[in-house]
Amino acid sequence: MCGIVGYVGPRDATPIILNGLKRLEYRGYDSAGVAVINGDQIEVRRDAGKLSQLIDHVSKSPLKGAPGIGHTRWATHGAPSARNAHPHVGNSGKIVVVHNGIVENFLELKEELTSEGMTFNSETDTETIVQLAEHIKAGGSSLEDAARKTFNQIEGANVVVLMSTDEPDKIVTARIGNAGGVVIGLGDNENFIASDIPAILEHTRKVIFLESRQMAIVTRDSVRVETLDGREVKPEIHTIAWDAVSAEKGEYRHFMQKEIHEQVRALTDTLAGRVDFQEGRIRLPELNLTPQIAKRIKRIYITACGTAAYAGMVGKYLIEKIARVPVEVVIASEFRYSDPIIDKNTVVLAISQSGETADTLAAMEEGRRKGAIIWSIVNAIGSQAMRVADGYISMQTGPEVGVASTKAFTAPLADQYMLAILLADLRGTLDEETRKSLVADLRLVPDLAGRVLDTDAEIEKVAQVLKDIQHCLYLGRGINMPIAYEGALKLKEISYIHAEGYPAGEMKHGPIALIDEQMPVLCIAPKDPWHEKMISQIQQAKARGGIVIAIATEGDELIKDMVDHILWVPQAPWMLSPIITVLPLQLLAYHIAAIRGLDVDQPRNLAKSVTVE
Repeated sequence: MCGIVGYVGPRDATPIILNGLKRLEYRGYDSAGVAVINGDQIEVRRDAGKLSQLIDHVSKSPLKGAPGIGHTRWATHGAPSARNAHPHVGNSGKIVVVHNGIVENFLELKEELTSEGMTFNSETDTETIVQLAEHIKAGGSSLEDAARKTFNQIEGANVVVLMSTDEPDKIVTARIGNAGGVVIGLGDNENFIASDIPAILEHTRKVIFLESRQMAIVTRDSVRVETLDGREVKPEIHTIAWDAVSAEKGEYRHFMQKEIHEQVRALTDTLAGRVDFQEGRIRLPELNLTPQIAKRIKRIYITACGTAAYAGMVGKYLIEKIARVPVEVVIASEFRYSDPIIDKNTVVLAISQSGETADTLAAMEEGRRKGAIIWSIVNAIGSQAMRVADGYISMQTGPEVGVASTKAFTAPLADQYMLAILLADLRGTLDEETRKSLVADLRLVPDLAGRVLDTDAEIEKVAQVLKDIQHCLYLGRGINMPIAYEGALKLKEISYIHAEGYPAGEMKHGPIALIDEQMPVLCIAPKDPWHEKMISQIQQAKARGGIVIAIATEGDELIKDMVDHILWVPQAPWMLSPIITVLPLQLLAYHIAAIRGLDVDQPRNLAKSVTVE
């Protein structure tokens, strides 16, 4: 979800914005643009490709003025092009917008606005925001009022920034849901807006962070923060430390905490440029997957270590269910010693955050030696696992500093879901209606994730109750069984509490002997095809005196009445539910470790990249 920079003040905005965007290049993007107000005109420069191309464009065709806004974009709707790059200007030429996120209801809004005579000049969902704001403002509203009404009509997790020639001393911005950050930097007779702190650190250390469903009206000498229903809020002003590490953490105590909350942005970036919501299709060009290759695939081995292996277990469900290709998940450290049955019709799919994990690279080498097609899902651009593969999917999560992986777990779940759809489409095993429905469900994911992250305070309360436990049993079924493994791993990694993940149906075959009042049992029980079975497991655990904590779908009164603690998640399409159910487990493990005063980001004996066998 790329980068946003805004400036209000007496200086020329363009160099400030371009320098700020350069500091956000680590997020990744495929186009960039800047807009400034010059007199009664909005001037825009934008281009596909890297920021250097935009800078060249600006040097050849300068623009001066203030205020200004700029953006680096991953394409989510429409191909990466100058036409689809941000900023977008409305039909009247009076309002301009930049935007991070996915407007879930953009098709409905676009249809309504088109019927009112508005014309659209891009393929983006973003343009619906500026056209809607102009439509509302044409009725006599101020920019502030038009913005508020617009923000209340768009659905999904989004960050929006607007400015208008009618009120050239003002920028209005909002954070709608957990769509990544909005940082407002406070200067002397000037103010700044950014999607992350590094963009504005050279100008100020005093910042305000917008919370979900808050908007800010920013001028050169004032910042007013309100809720989206118009209630004024007195924001806390933070002073960012001068050291770079503290600055990168921003408002968070630990990198792991920050990275958990970055998952809405990371998931949006993962979908960017790959999902065509209008056509209902998936594009994964770096995978180099053709219909001929897709049709010859007879088997897929997913190989990985630790958290990545559990992501692969979810992928097995997705690929087999959607694409109907047999999948085996093999721990990478065992793969080359198992003499796997591989030929030219086999795919070896490696998953690795770092792309340098020694066991995973060895598994890829074994697959290559036996003639397999080699794919990888990797976070680190240019890593060995990416370079040696025949095709790859980059996770698009940005740097992950915390040793315990979080956003590099949820991103591969979305990646494998997209891979399953593409593979089924190319093999001809998916009808158009089903394909479009599966693709449409991806629109929901960032907002659903944001809604879970909004419950952080409630999860911390449960962590306070559980902070002194010595053991914990995690149970899940079906596609959420690997989430039990991952949840237990997170607790072990950072809190040093013994935890086991188990298939819930196996509880009676041994683990039930451990359950008593000293053994908490965490049950992952959303409303999915295994819901009734999980209710039975909860009842059995309670009958043995166990303390039961449940991950459950909002409104599930049946489960609420039978457990000791409940962590709510919103209703989600069941094949995408693991992305949602893992989030409270990440937060629970984080808060327990933080309460116990442990080194969350660098747990003992662990390394971020395991480069030895």
